[in-house]
Amino acid sequence: MAEQFSKQQVKIPSIGGKPGSPGGGGNRFVPTAKPKNAKGTLRRIIQIYMRWAKIIFFAILLTALSSLISVSIPYFIGKAFDTFKIRTRIVDTKMLTQFLMIIVALHLANWLISSLNGVIMLKVSQKLVFEIRKDFFKKMQKLPLEFYDTRSHGDTMSRITNDVDNISSTIAQTTTQLISSILTLVGSFVVMIKLNVQLTLVILLCIPLVTLLTRVIASRSRAYFKVQQQSLGSLNGVIEENILRLKMVRAFGKQQDVLKQFEEINEKLYESSTKAQIWSGYMMPLMNVINNFIFTVVAIVGGILSVGYGLSVGTVVSFMSYSKQFARPLNSVAGMFNTIQSALAGAERVFEILDNEEEPADIKNAIDMENPKGDVTFENVCFSYDKSTPILKNISFNVKAGEVVALVGETGAGKTTIVNLLTRLYDADSGKIAIDDESITNLKRNSLRKLFSVVLQDTCLFTGTIMDNIRYSQNDATDEKVIEAAKIAHAHDFIDKLPKGYHTMVSGAVDNLSQGQRQLIAIARAVLCDSPILILDEATSSVDTKTEKDIQNALLRLMKNHTSFLIAHRLSTIRDADHIMVIGDGKILEIGNHKSLMNKKGQYYNMVISQMGKLPDGI
Repeated sequence: MAEQFSKQQVKIPSIGGKPGSPGGGGNRFVPTAKPKNAKGTLRRIIQIYMRWAKIIFFAILLTALSSLISVSIPYFIGKAFDTFKIRTRIVDTKMLTQFLMIIVALHLANWLISSLNGVIMLKVSQKLVFEIRKDFFKKMQKLPLEFYDTRSHGDTMSRITNDVDNISSTIAQTTTQLISSILTLVGSFVVMIKLNVQLTLVILLCIPLVTLLTRVIASRSRAYFKVQQQSLGSLNGVIEENILRLKMVRAFGKQQDVLKQFEEINEKLYESSTKAQIWSGYMMPLMNVINNFIFTVVAIVGGILSVGYGLSVGTVVSFMSYSKQFARPLNSVAGMFNTIQSALAGAERVFEILDNEEEPADIKNAIDMENPKGDVTFENVCFSYDKSTPILKNISFNVKAGEVVALVGETGAGKTTIVNLLTRLYDADSGKIAIDDESITNLKRNSLRKLFSVVLQDTCLFTGTIMDNIRYSQNDATDEKVIEAAKIAHAHDFIDKLPKGYHTMVSGAVDNLSQGQRQLIAIARAVLCDSPILILDEATSSVDTKTEKDIQNALLRLMKNHTSFLIAHRLSTIRDADHIMVIGDGKILEIGNHKSLMNKKGQYYNMVISQMGKLPDGI
């Protein structure tokens, strides 16, 4: 079989190369990402957040008001206790009632403000995730094909779904709480200092204890959360491949091998997830121990100061409330520690994709090709996928508009690579490629790719109707033109016999059509496109002999007014080409028409002999 494009246009492993390179096998599931530090990742999330600075500022004001209320509640609780005169056993009922009403009003106001703030921040967090997903998908359209050729598709899908979801859930839960925690800590500290310095120092003991605890657990759990997200992406890759290639797996009896591979990655995911959850799970129990310890010390010291030094009971009660309130923000962060770590790990993986180098942009003053004829020129073109193993070596040829060129050679010789460079799916390392004497690097990419109609061996259909798939190359084409293109491609007969005809739903992942039928649809798509340059990569490899003959007759009519590049092995497909180029070892070994090459009795002659066995009359 000839080199073939994958659903991402190029299947690089068919070209050759060392393992791990774009042309080799390698281990798809070895993570190549270099983890970014948590601070840098968090800073980037905040920078994205600042797109909604006005809304965020309003939310911060609400959070500040809520924190002020939270700080004032323990103060009034202490005042309420001071209405009880222990020595005289008298209760100031009027003041007690007032303080109780104030406390209830503060709690109610705090609930209303917190609810409103929660709704605002939830909307902002969803907008943030919306923007990240949009930027991610936009980035995917700009990444070079090399990225997709060397990455697990399941892992990439996991990043745009699972990892972004982790960011969403964490932001919705923690943003306001983190702001509130800081303001509450500051406000509580100010009030406590004014009430009593000694008890304030006792409560401040929790800070070094919590800091030490957080550092120890963070250093252990972050690494496990990173591995967890990577393993999840790998697992998605295995599942995706097994679903899409299930027939092949069963045909070769590889169910046990696939199951073993799944179990290995699933076991790694289980171990990393368990360890990550265990380490992060230590946080809350240990925080409660610290919290209760500080509360006990405050109660003891407060009792001593109250009995021996005349400190009011209400002040001691306020400090006991502040000891809980001072630790509560730290407890909240600790309680969400596993979520934060998971989200940061996911954010690192998302930002890694966003930081990837994009396909080179069009040069300044790039032009649109107007009234193209279809002349194609290669001048000393060299190319390699991994910059170490050359695939093409000083390739040069000229094709006039309307000529048909057949590219033949062994698999991996570089036939599809020539087409890839012509369409700028990859850029040549050196040399010049021109269309109508204009270098393709001077053309806008969109303008360049409108010059080509492409039919690939690995047919790509999109989810939608057959009509939509044929119309994919010309969105504004009428139904009549689509049907006419299908008739030229000999696809109309089988489409018309389907229950819903041209409105039958198809997709790339569902086998409701044969491979030959899919290829006919792809040919109809190219016919409708009607671009000046036609590329056929084993376009009739999946159809029967009779249908192939019909399609060839149709393609001959189509190719009369088009510059055509044929990648094929069947003699019936290439013998009528104006030029036949034999590619091997990255070079053009022979070039000529069928008759001249047969008379030369070189590489092409040997290929024909090996295919036909013997030469029938007329060959």
